[in-house]
Amino acid sequence: MQTTTDSADYSCAEPIKITDIRTTLLSVPFTDPPQTGFLTLDNIDLLIVEIETENGLTGIGYLHPLAGGMRTIEMCIHEMLKPVLLGEDASDPAALWQKLWMSTFIQGRMGITVMAMSALDIALWDLVGIAREEPLWKVWGGEGRPLPIYGSGCYRGLGHDGMIEKAERYVARGFSAIKMQVAHMFTPDEDAANVRDMRQALGDNIEIMVDVNQGWNADNAIANGKLLEQYRLAWIEEPVLADDIDSYLAIAGTLETPVVGGENHFLSYDMRRLIEAGTIPILQPDIMRGGYTGLRTLATDAHAAGISIAPHLFPELSSHLVASIPNPSWLESMGWHDHLWIEPLTIENGYITPPERPGHGMHFRSELFSEFPYRR
Repeated sequence: MQTTTDSADYSCAEPIKITDIRTTLLSVPFTDPPQTGFLTLDNIDLLIVEIETENGLTGIGYLHPLAGGMRTIEMCIHEMLKPVLLGEDASDPAALWQKLWMSTFIQGRMGITVMAMSALDIALWDLVGIAREEPLWKVWGGEGRPLPIYGSGCYRGLGHDGMIEKAERYVARGFSAIKMQVAHMFTPDEDAANVRDMRQALGDNIEIMVDVNQGWNADNAIANGKLLEQYRLAWIEEPVLADDIDSYLAIAGTLETPVVGGENHFLSYDMRRLIEAGTIPILQPDIMRGGYTGLRTLATDAHAAGISIAPHLFPELSSHLVASIPNPSWLESMGWHDHLWIEPLTIENGYITPPERPGHGMHFRSELFSEFPYRR
């Protein structure tokens, strides 16, 4: 059973009774569509959840699934989860997570169900922060300090020169680390040349992460990883299919370069073997696959095993988590969502500061709801 490890008191001055849950689907164009080489993404498909309470407060959660399933997740919220939450007190999201977890036993507890729960969980924690008039990092006993963030999205689809040019733009803005992509479109020799030239272009003082996006098998990963070790990489990310745990651990046990991953896993339960193995130094959970409650539990379990947390994407939400756990690592900047917010977070010299606003503090521009209806 996926239990939570959060036993702190987050009580509010008065109960926050849930009276309504609304969802909206949007398709907002990217300002700079990602060129991943294996996914075509023209729009940011959003599922937005609003949880309304008896005393007039509204908490907001959202998901950005990359490969469809929007209406399925939305239906899961309304058919399976909304009836469980209506009338409940939103003051203890971890307890409500457990209630939802127990209510979804028959239908399964991964995939669509957890993604739907995650959207609701984000909104519930937003409500707690709003009711307490505190940002979430403060609710959780963290510090609103600047946090290191790396420049991501040096996509393989940009080609050799394009990846380097984008990385150099990040460095010019003060970033001290970037992430580039390999595999899928490139041969091992081409990957090696791309990484070699990236290292030469950026010098020795910039961290370089490499993302495989599950594009190799175990033998490829070990051979290619050894070829790339000379370029002093910060990590190799998702070298094989996420559910091929045996290969994952074999690769991590062989390469000198750290092997990391976790964005396509669900909750601490799904990452148990990665945690117990002791060879994966950093996990990269995605807040769409666990919400705040699931990621806080994972951070606790990972910390006990000496593992750090570097959340996948969504720094505007994940900054609160990283600012309040004992085992933080990097945040990831793609810049995908900056044009969605009334007040986007700013990055200065490779650091991002979590907002001081109550809850998670992020509010969508109102015109998005009329200008960009969901298109599928």
